Amino acid sequence: MTATVDPERFAAFLRSLKERSGLSYEALAQRTGSSRSSLHRYCSGSYVPPDYGPVHRFALICGASPTELRELHRLWAVADMSRMADEGSGGEKAGAEPTASPDGTDPVPTAVAVTAAATEPRPAGATGSAPAQVTQAETAAVSATATESVPSAAGTTAVSAGSPWRRRALPLLGLCLLLLVAGGTWMTLATRQQAAAESADDGRLLFSAACAEPVGMGQHDTCVKEVQRLLAKAGADISVDSSFGPQTLRRVTAFQVLHGLDPDGVVGNETKRALYEPKERIRSWSPSKVRQRVRQVFAEDPDHAVAIADCQSFLDPLHILPNTNGTRNWGVFQISDTRLRELGGTPRKALEPEWNIEAAHRLWKRAGNFDDWPYCERAYKKSKSS
Repeated sequence: MTATVDPERFAAFLRSLKERSGLSYEALAQRTGSSRSSLHRYCSGSYVPPDYGPVHRFALICGASPTELRELHRLWAVADMSRMADEGSGGEKAGAEPTASPDGTDPVPTAVAVTAAATEPRPAGATGSAPAQVTQAETAAVSATATESVPSAAGTTAVSAGSPWRRRALPLLGLCLLLLVAGGTWMTLATRQQAAAESADDGRLLFSAACAEPVGMGQHDTCVKEVQRLLAKAGADISVDSSFGPQTLRRVTAFQVLHGLDPDGVVGNETKRALYEPKERIRSWSPSKVRQRVRQVFAEDPDHAVAIADCQSFLDPLHILPNTNGTRNWGVFQISDTRLRELGGTPRKALEPEWNIEAAHRLWKRAGNFDDWPYCERAYKKSKSS
């Protein structure tokens, strides 16, 4: 699949949602907080946004179903990886979104790197995709590197193919690679054997042969239904529909955070064990309670604060969205990992609605405005002016 085809498929999906909704670009811009010209570029395929947040809001406003949201996230992730590939090769689409026009109708998002090496994630509310998988080509490249000429101590001259050092080094490198492969194979076998032992006659579906592999985004089967059933049993507000979409991803990630597991959103063996033997229940607040508390804390501007929180998370304390650089935004006000560190918080703290709302109020008070949530702030201002 070429880098050109990926953005075109993503754009075509957006266009189909827009056409079905019957909404104009102007109406969508007012409700999403993105400019009309930015949305037009997304739908034309001339630009892939590095943040999933505007895309997600666009789809929800257009009435996308859970299945469509899942497919849209997949298409965006693939298109975004193509964009990053263009960036690495110096392609024309690699740069930032075009700068604002003189009439101010096309604001420029904050410039942020979208790779794992990014120095700073986007503001709260920015979203993204899961990291790319390691390909066979990359594995081959690692092997090829082992046979390349080795730099000398001065770093300027390569060791010749026939040198004694090279003749000794290559077998040693080969042995190291063999040990690494053998070790990885042993670990994989040990994990599978443990899972097989756990599944013996205990009736736990997630440890049966049918669900031996990790359960993750995009699946639609009985394994997903079992994950959802166990999450609901643990207290999560979740639909048991057998489809692993954004809602299930958020609930799995929240469950992992609460149980001290790696919050990767994938149901591997550790998460499976925790689901069958949860240490604590998932407790949260209803949207009405969140709304009431936001109004109390933001007594200076309650309506504005509720509108921002509703736009960010739909008043869901367990709302979690990923960014393209591997970071996440957490909770009612979608506080980013960077802001969490500044505030002395953790993902677990951020999922507590009281802490999240109080932390957001500190951010608001420090800045004197809601600019930490740029997309939703823009949408709010447009709604007030219309």
